[in-house]
Amino acid sequence: MMILPALAQAGGFPERGETLRIVVPFAAGGGVDNAARLLGEQLRKQLGLTVIVDNKAGASGSIGGNAVKTAPADGYTLLFSAATHVLAKQVLTKSPYDPQTDFEPVARVGEAPLMLVIPPAKPQKNLADVLAAARQQPEKWTAAIPAAGAPSHLATLLLAKQGDVKFTFVPYKGTQPALVDVGGGHVDLLLDSMIALQQLAKSGKVKAIAITSAKRSALAPDVPTVSESGIANFSYVSWYGVWAPKGTPPERIAVLNKAINAAVGELGKSGAYASLGIEPVSETPEQFKRYVAADVTQGAGLLKNSGFKPE
Repeated sequence: MMILPALAQAGGFPERGETLRIVVPFAAGGGVDNAARLLGEQLRKQLGLTVIVDNKAGASGSIGGNAVKTAPADGYTLLFSAATHVLAKQVLTKSPYDPQTDFEPVARVGEAPLMLVIPPAKPQKNLADVLAAARQQPEKWTAAIPAAGAPSHLATLLLAKQGDVKFTFVPYKGTQPALVDVGGGHVDLLLDSMIALQQLAKSGKVKAIAITSAKRSALAPDVPTVSESGIANFSYVSWYGVWAPKGTPPERIAVLNKAINAAVGELGKSGAYASLGIEPVSETPEQFKRYVAADVTQGAGLLKNSGFKPE
């Protein structure tokens, strides 16, 4: 068993035999949960701790988030969530917390591209075709929005802005119903997690047009990026991160950051994260904090300009 040298840096934190609780604010079995469980297992091996992944779903992730906000700030309770966490104030009318001031950023662990798909019966073959058709008949082009304020929503707003098009947005409760309607031709396009869409794209039940990352994905090497397809320098990714309760000692945050970065490195080497469409990320807590600030600024601006009203 590998025990990290960082363990000696914070008065024996974390103590062997203790339990590390990782709260996931979504249901078990989803993409965020799967990524959290892989990380938890790797941390168990490295740190010699009991690691529990605790699913507390509901209220757009705020139930799980609040459980961590109110937990003891001792480094033994962490939040593992997706990019949606940081926009709680913009998406919810009564968010129980401010994601930027009520938590300590520990580590951003990975990012994942989104995929743009359209119905298989549509004649358009690439993004340039889609944008041209949408500009000609904006009233006829509908875009599915699986969750308000999620990366899928924000990426669609960014695509519309940078592509100089207007879509009619159709809200859904989750990816699956949106995907079914795209496959059936009831809605014209969907931008969402590549890992969630690629199997139907491979089977031809939806048509993959582009992915939103700066470079192509090894999981879908034949699908061009948005940037390659005519919108220069376009990049928008979903991402995952870990937070601790406000007031967790900085030295414990530092130990956790080193441990998580090492764990993510191992998950990258083994291909475990790649199987989920996740590109590993290694950052300091300060780098993560700056990334979040920029992400919130961009996301809040996109939502405001679209006329979005919090739920």
